[in-house]
Amino acid sequence: MSGIAGLNKKHNFVLLVRDADVVAAALRQALSEAPSEERPGLERAMALVESTAAVTETELRARWVRSRWAAVGFTGDISSVAAVRALRKAEPKLSLLAAVELQKEAVAHPE
Repeated sequence: MSGIAGLNKKHNFVLLVRDADVVAAALRQALSEAPSEERPGLERAMALVESTAAVTETELRARWVRSRWAAVGFTGDISSVAAVRALRKAEPKLSLLAAVELQKEAVAHPE
């Protein structure tokens, strides 16, 4: 996920778009039509999609925050003020409030 819709200086909400259900449906269809030699790979793919779909929105936002920190080379304490600054450097449209809320989610959901 390269960005999260809805974050800007006027709006502090996060809208996540998840399409794991669409991918899972396509894999189920492919699995139902697959020859026996393709089934193990498709079954493994299905298991991966199902495990990814089970991740909560909060965990997804925390993962996104960590990716944004990595993008700007931040390796410090994620609960620090420097982490909020790094997040806002990575995503300049984030309000301070949104950055702090996202930081809290990242702290609460370590990798």
